[in-house]
Amino acid sequence: MTDQATGVTEPANRSEEEIPGKPTAASRTTLSHIMTGSDTNLLGTVHGGVIMKLVDDAAGAVAGRHSGGPAVTASMDEMVFLEPVRVGDLVHVKAQVNWTGRSSMEVGVRVMAERWNESTPAQQVGSAYLVFAAVDGDGKPRRVPPVIPETERDKRRYQEAQIRRTHRLARRRAIKELREKRAADGIDD
Repeated sequence: MTDQATGVTEPANRSEEEIPGKPTAASRTTLSHIMTGSDTNLLGTVHGGVIMKLVDDAAGAVAGRHSGGPAVTASMDEMVFLEPVRVGDLVHVKAQVNWTGRSSMEVGVRVMAERWNESTPAQQVGSAYLVFAAVDGDGKPRRVPPVIPETERDKRRYQEAQIRRTHRLARRRAIKELREKRAADGIDD
């Protein structure tokens, strides 16, 4: 069902024990870190894996805050590096929950960098989308509160996240079908 006020489509299968929603801003966070020589790759710029860890850390904090407990990384989509990050850059990793399902959440992350000793504005150097699953003490999925998009930008991100989810599920289904067909044809990979 689509909420006419927000334009957000809610899943039809929410249980009768509705968990109160949380606004996008409730769990939004920024993680900042100064890049040092120990963060570099063979080219002398910051290693992409270092940035990816910061992205996962910030997204995990947001997912845990939104869900009110432990959440684990299920996937990372579209990690894009736009510009190299250098030693001495102050990196800001900004994360927020874009969409929620029953026990999963998509977290959008924007990576910004600025020189630590200059007053120039930070520029975007990367972005990513991660999916987290909320888990209980036994590692089993648990319900998460719906996210309530607050701004027009939040509503757009929610809608785009639904499109990415549809694509993830279709890709997973197509790969599974292909593997089953190959196995049925006796092709052993």
